[in-house]
Amino acid sequence: MSFELEVPLARQVDMAFQQMEGELKGMSAGTIVLQVRNDIVGKFGIRHLPVDLAERRMTGDKKPEGLTAEKISELRRAAVESIKRKSSWTHGEVTYDFVLKQGKLYLSATVESNYNMANVLFHLNNKRMGKRDKSSEQ
Repeated sequence: MSFELEVPLARQVDMAFQQMEGELKGMSAGTIVLQVRNDIVGKFGIRHLPVDLAERRMTGDKKPEGLTAEKISELRRAAVESIKRKSSWTHGEVTYDFVLKQGKLYLSATVESNYNMANVLFHLNNKRMGKRDKSSEQ
C-alpha cells in the first residue's frame, strides 16, 4: 500500500526555502535552483561564487551586507508568488537569481519547462494501437 501526500507546488517551494535558510543567511547574491518533476520539487540548492568575498579581502573592503532573516522571508514570499504563475507544465527547472544592493533585494525568476520525446512517442503509439494508458484516463 502506497501513501502519497499531495502538497501544492507553492508550499513545496516554501518548504525548500525553509531548508536553505541557514545557507542563505549572510549571502549577498546567488541563484536558487529548484528541479520540478511531476509537480514535485526534487533536487534544490543554491549556486553562488565566492569571488566577491575574495575580491573584498584583497582590496580590504568591509564584508558586504548579507541577507537577514527578514530579507530571506521577503525572498521566499516572492518565490512562492512567482511559482503560482506557472501553468501547463509539470517538469522543469525554476531559478531565482537574487542580489542584495544597498539593503534592497532584487530578484529575477526564470522558469524552464522540460518535455520528454520518449514520453510523447509512447502516448502517440498507444493512441495508434487503440490503447488507453492511466495518464490519459480522467
